[in-house]
Amino acid sequence: MPIVNIQILQGRPEEKVKALIRNVTETICTTLEVPKESVRVIVTEIPKTHWGIGGTPVSDQQN
Repeated sequence: MPIVNIQILQGRPEEKVKALIRNVTETICTTLEVPKESVRVIVTEIPKTHWGIGGTPVSDQQN
């Protein structure tokens, strides 16, 4: 049973997260030749205050 863990910054629309799960599942099924019922995708959304780049939280960086 393939299990995929994905960490992304919090704030994307629910539809985007659903599309991510769907597309990753399809890719795993095609690549590993497994049924989609056996694929598990876990998406963890990390708050921008808890994600650092270059020693600075993303929440403190300008876009």
